[in-house]
Amino acid sequence: MIIHDPVEIERRSMEIIEDGLPAGIPEENKAVVRRVIHCTADFDYASNLAFSENAVQKALAALEKGCDIITDTQMAYSGINKAAASKLGCAVHCFMSDPDVAEEAKKRGCTRAVVSMERAAKMNKPLIFAIGNAPTALLRLRELIESGEIAPLLVIGVPVGFVNVIESKNAIMETDVPYIVAKGRKGGSNVAAAIVNALMYQKTR
Repeated sequence: MIIHDPVEIERRSMEIIEDGLPAGIPEENKAVVRRVIHCTADFDYASNLAFSENAVQKALAALEKGCDIITDTQMAYSGINKAAASKLGCAVHCFMSDPDVAEEAKKRGCTRAVVSMERAAKMNKPLIFAIGNAPTALLRLRELIESGEIAPLLVIGVPVGFVNVIESKNAIMETDVPYIVAKGRKGGSNVAAAIVNALMYQKTR
């Protein structure tokens, strides 16, 4: 039977996902795990999503206070539910397409992701980072954290690819900041957005 109602499609999808989850996933992390599997149809995320201690609770507290959310791609920016963010008083930013960011990156011989992270550090606001594409964003974040220039309330580290990807994720997991990381090479902007949405929906639905 073909299901046409979008609400029923999501409900049934989540039922199938719940039935396929392995035992042992902490209850507080399940909403994030389910939402990521929902957007990827990949049950590997049930085992490769790593959460720092109380990461979800800390993220929910940050969202309730209206923190800003920084992404490293326009795709992740587009995928984050703006209505949910608005309900929480959260603004979503992506600096990657800003002309001055591109110009500075070219002048310095670095990636736009590096300059974007530096731009975010100067905002002096409570921030959650959702990084789904650029390992260099995570590596620069690690440096900014270590130098005391920024203290993210959560880093979602899920860049996808082959070069610097695993190293950048490990770099974030070695810090003291709360994190949700997709271990290994898997990830993507859709995964980053799905994690943000999963967190926000716990407070807006």
